[in-house]
Amino acid sequence: MTAQKTHFKAGRARRLKALIIKESLQVVRDPSSILIAFVLPLILLFLFGYGVSLDARQVRLGVVLEDTSPEARRLAAAFQATPFFDVRTALARRALEPDLVSGRLRGMVIIPQNFTRDLLTPGVTARIQVVTDGSETNTANYVANYAEGTLATWLIQEARLAGRDIAPAVNLVARFFYNSELDSRNSLVPGSLAIIMAIIGTLLTALVVAREWERGTMEALLATPLSALEIVFGKLVPYFVLGMASMAVCTAVAFFLYGIPFRGSLPALAIASAAFLLAALGQGFLISTVTRNQFLASQAALVSAFLPAFILSGFVFEIASMPWIIRQLAQIIPARYFVTDLQTLFLTGDVWSLMGPNVLILIGLAGLLFALTLKKTPNRLE
Repeated sequence: MTAQKTHFKAGRARRLKALIIKESLQVVRDPSSILIAFVLPLILLFLFGYGVSLDARQVRLGVVLEDTSPEARRLAAAFQATPFFDVRTALARRALEPDLVSGRLRGMVIIPQNFTRDLLTPGVTARIQVVTDGSETNTANYVANYAEGTLATWLIQEARLAGRDIAPAVNLVARFFYNSELDSRNSLVPGSLAIIMAIIGTLLTALVVAREWERGTMEALLATPLSALEIVFGKLVPYFVLGMASMAVCTAVAFFLYGIPFRGSLPALAIASAAFLLAALGQGFLISTVTRNQFLASQAALVSAFLPAFILSGFVFEIASMPWIIRQLAQIIPARYFVTDLQTLFLTGDVWSLMGPNVLILIGLAGLLFALTLKKTPNRLE
C-alpha cells in the first residue's frame, strides 16, 4: 500500500513537472505573453508616471494691472516669481477675458485702480480680485489658495521694506510625514504599480484556458490522468514567475527612473506582490474558465481589472469619501489592499501592522478565486 502511494505521488510529480515545462515553453514561444508582461507595463508606467499628477505647477494665470504704481508692479512681480504660476500681465481685464473663457488661462488676479491708495491709507483694507475657472474645481481652489498665499507673503515683505516688522500672532511650523517633498508622484507611482499589475496579472491568465478550449487542446488535457487541480497549478506556476519578473522590472523603473524613495525591504515587497499576483492570476483563470473565448476573456479582464482597480483602490479617489455601498464594494477589490501596501513600503517602510492584514486578505481572495476556478473546471470530458 505504501509503495502504491509513493508511486502515485511520484507519478503526480512527473505529470506536474511535464505540464509546467510545457506551459513555460508555450510562454516563451508566445510573443503576446512577453509583450503583456514587460512591454505593456513599461508603457503604462510611463503614462501614469508623467501623465497623472495632483500637483499644481505652472498654472496659467493672468494678472491685470489696473493700478500701475510701483507697489502694484511689485505685487505682479511676486506672482511672476512663484513656481506655481505661469503669469501673463495686461493693463485691462478685457485683454485676458477671452483667454479665461477659452481655458487658456485658469484664473485672473485683478489689481484695481485704487489698490495703492487703499494700501497706504491707515485703517483702509486694500483689496484685489481673484477670478478662477470653476469648470475645474481643484485647479480653481489651487489658484485661489496660492494667490492668497502669494499676497500674504508680499504684504510681509512690503512691511519689512517700510521698516515695519510684522510678527504673526501664531507661528505655524508644518511638518509632513512620509512624503516631505509633497510630491504627488511619490504616492501615485507606487499606486500605479498596483493598477498595472492588476491589468497584467489578469490578462496573462485570462487567455490561457480560453485558448486551450478554442484550439481543442483542452480536450487532450482532460483525457490525461491530470486532475483539475493539477491543470490549474501547472498553468499557474509559469505565469506567476512571469508576473513576479514584471513586478521586479516595474519596481526598478519606479526607483531608478522616477527616483521614488523605497524605504521598505525587498522580502516584504516580494511577499505583498506574490499575494496580490495570486489574486490577479486567480481572477484571470476564473474569467478564462467561464468564458472559454479569448475575445470575451480579454474584454472581461480589462473591464473587471482596470476600472475597479483604478476607481475603487484609493489610487486617486479617496475611498472614505465614497458612499457607504461603494465603500463595501471596494472591500473585495484586491488592488485596494495592494495600493496601500506599496505606498507604505515606498514611503514609510515595513509596517506589518498595516501590511499583514492586507496580505492575509489578498491570500483569502486568491483562495476564493481559485476555488471557484476549480469548481468550474471539468475533470473529464462531458
